[in-house]
Amino acid sequence: MIIIAQPSATEEQIEQIVARVQEFGLEAQITRDESRVIVGVIGPEQLFRGQSFAGMPGVEAVVPDVRPYKLASYEARGAASTVEICGVSIGGDSAVALICGPCSVESREQILSIARIVKDAGARLLRGGAFKPRTSPYSFQGLREEGLRFLAEARNETGLPVITEIMDARDLPVVERYADCLQIGARNMHNFSLLKEVGRSHLPVLLKRGFSATLDELIMSAEYVLSEGNPNVLLCERGIRTFESATRYTLDLSAVPILKMKTHLPVVVDPTHGVGLRAFVPQMSLAAIAAGADAIMLEVHNSPDAAKSDGEQALVPETLSKLFPRLRAVANAIGRDL
Repeated sequence: MIIIAQPSATEEQIEQIVARVQEFGLEAQITRDESRVIVGVIGPEQLFRGQSFAGMPGVEAVVPDVRPYKLASYEARGAASTVEICGVSIGGDSAVALICGPCSVESREQILSIARIVKDAGARLLRGGAFKPRTSPYSFQGLREEGLRFLAEARNETGLPVITEIMDARDLPVVERYADCLQIGARNMHNFSLLKEVGRSHLPVLLKRGFSATLDELIMSAEYVLSEGNPNVLLCERGIRTFESATRYTLDLSAVPILKMKTHLPVVVDPTHGVGLRAFVPQMSLAAIAAGADAIMLEVHNSPDAAKSDGEQALVPETLSKLFPRLRAVANAIGRDL
């Protein structure tokens, strides 16, 4: 259930509404925008079925919410939300953000070099994996804390906030020391204990869609994070498994407008993993911005043939430099900047 307060509602009236919600053993989640306050009521429906809040002072409307996701739904906020990562805004009317970097942090020299390259090309955030989930246990697994230190050094030099993947809740304290945004990979979208832990973190969370997950399942995973008190969640479309084998995955760009209709959360698109082939990444990046993505995440490597992971899908610096003005042109065409 969602309680919409009147624009003229006082703080005392809001407190009374919240107190009434709590009397029934329910949780009240407050969202504020420029014109009004919205109180989301969280808890078992049987506890508040038949209870009336409509007559309380300061209440404009009470809207039943039949969706299983209460906090992520668009109605819970009534407007698109914005996530701030060290001064970079993603979502709402903000400029489309470009997130770039290698799949894996391989060395200090490698990540510093790539960070400088993507910063010069127009990127506003740096991505890089220090803990790498790989299909084979014999593949490169990442530099772990050493890789995190290299990422932090690259941030200090370039000013680019760092996004890196968290795979295990036991690693959360060390990752929080170095990172600016936590990435939950596709393999962990259904790792609910990890989602709860990052939901208690002070860092924003970029949540990737699972290989075979529906959009509602993705939103419910975001709900786990939101329900633990962390409001800063980004949804990421990164391709799903279908019968088509021409590309690594099928990039579902219809997910962008659907997620924006269903939720208030910013939507990121990862064309690199979506197709898995460098030749097609530029076209799908342009299409993602046209579809309304709030950010684009691209893998970039200065020597992809020597990369320790996913070199075949990483853009080379020259391609990124040529792509950026085209991305900006598409963003401008739909009324946004890059």
